[in-house]
Amino acid sequence: MIQSMTGYGKADLCLQDKIVHAEIRSLNSKQLDLSTRLAPLYREKEMEIRALIQRCLERGKVEFTLWIEKNARQQTARINADVAKAYAEQVREVCEATGMEQPTADGLWQMLMRMPDLTTVAETETLSEEEWTAVSAAVEQAVDALVAFRRQEGEALSGKFAENLDRIEALMHDIEPFEKARVEKIRQRLTERLDELKGVDYDRNRLEQELIYYIEKLDISEEKQRLSNHIAYFRATMNEEGGVGKKLGFIAQEMGREINTTGSKSNQAEMQNIVVRMKDELEQIKEQVLNVM
Repeated sequence: MIQSMTGYGKADLCLQDKIVHAEIRSLNSKQLDLSTRLAPLYREKEMEIRALIQRCLERGKVEFTLWIEKNARQQTARINADVAKAYAEQVREVCEATGMEQPTADGLWQMLMRMPDLTTVAETETLSEEEWTAVSAAVEQAVDALVAFRRQEGEALSGKFAENLDRIEALMHDIEPFEKARVEKIRQRLTERLDELKGVDYDRNRLEQELIYYIEKLDISEEKQRLSNHIAYFRATMNEEGGVGKKLGFIAQEMGREINTTGSKSNQAEMQNIVVRMKDELEQIKEQVLNVM
């Protein structure tokens, strides 16, 4: 069954002092284009994460994010003494240079607390094997959710393709009455033109030979047969495993060639109108095939 390249998956992991979020989304691409954004704690595992994703996804522009939502109560803020001293010294220098009154101790402290980079959060956490086992399971869960989303979208695409193919086949059969009627019309038109030539005798056998040659040039039996074969091949390919998007695209191109040739041989307005409708159905298939993995 075909899969769409568009999808989204997410998994959340609750630990003692934090929540780990794994998110993955994908869009159309000719090949696998994977980008990752990882929390610093998990960057050492980037290659493992990429390998896991690549095993499950064949194509698509994939964005994966792994980030941490920490419990604020578990974070310890520390004052950067060196930064505080530097700020205080600069304040005293500015006051001396401008003649401004030196701030009181309380006022200076209130001023320093509003300065950037005065406080830092201590990062002493290391990644344990137990935590990584749990996080990697969450990553797999997010990827599985993406794959499930892709399959669901693929089922919808399969239904749409089936409808388009059914209409193309129906339109192909709608051509047959006009195809048979035009043989007699061609014979009648040629006979009338010859009858207009008064006093000119012509070989009836030669007329039949020319008529057969002319009709053979406009015959679309082979085009219809090849188009039927391509449609059957398209249906069979949709049920194959793995990425079949490129293959379906190639089959759609071959279908287009047969429909175009049929149009070039259609010398009646009714037949040409039907061919235009066939092209419209095929164009819808080509647009959606670009979204198939």
